[in-house]
Amino acid sequence: AKMYEDWSAGRITEYNFNMLSEKYQGEQRELDAKIERLHEAMEVAAQTAVDAEKWIGLMKRYVNPTELTAELLNTLIEKILVHEAVKSEDGSREQEVEIFYRFIGKIE
Repeated sequence: AKMYEDWSAGRITEYNFNMLSEKYQGEQRELDAKIERLHEAMEVAAQTAVDAEKWIGLMKRYVNPTELTAELLNTLIEKILVHEAVKSEDGSREQEVEIFYRFIGKIE
């Protein structure tokens, strides 16, 4: 509003008014984009918290299992990736296995 008043009162030129206006619009676009990114990050964080709560609930149901059952695996495990076996330099066989748990993914 102040900038418009300065322009309409002749205190700044139309060129300067347009330059400042473009600058402020650019800053506003950057701020809008930053707000959008922050909203997305908040949604991801909220979903992560929900997933962690679900995982904790599942773990409480299966504390100290006495045997590995299909129900236990299907409840806790999302997927298991078994990679192709390779021979190491010393001739031993190595095979990577990745376990992805429900709600929390792969634990490193």
